[in-house]
Amino acid sequence: MSFEEKIFSATEKTILIIIGVFTITAVYQEIAHIIEVGSVKLGDLLLLFLYLEVIGMLGIFYKYRKIPITVPVYIAITALCRMMILDGKTLEPIELISEASAVLLLGLAVFLIQKTPDRQSKE
Repeated sequence: MSFEEKIFSATEKTILIIIGVFTITAVYQEIAHIIEVGSVKLGDLLLLFLYLEVIGMLGIFYKYRKIPITVPVYIAITALCRMMILDGKTLEPIELISEASAVLLLGLAVFLIQKTPDRQSKE
């Protein structure tokens, strides 16, 4: 492994560790907020689910040294759904339709990615 590759690998690992630490910190902060408020809302659960997906993505990267394209797409779908739930009452109908369409397109993309012959032969 060349010097440049070692630097890149070390930088990558450092950034992933930072992302992991920040994500775990955010989970603790969200749990503390839920306890402080004394109620759990759907938006809180979806936010915790987003954090869980990020942690899972980091785990997949460390185990397999790659991130399947579907994992970030799942995170994007969850983030969009959370946004629609939290802001749904204040959004214009066209904005809500646009966000729902984005979720639908992302879901379709995951479906198509998983149905490609190349992907099925590797699993």
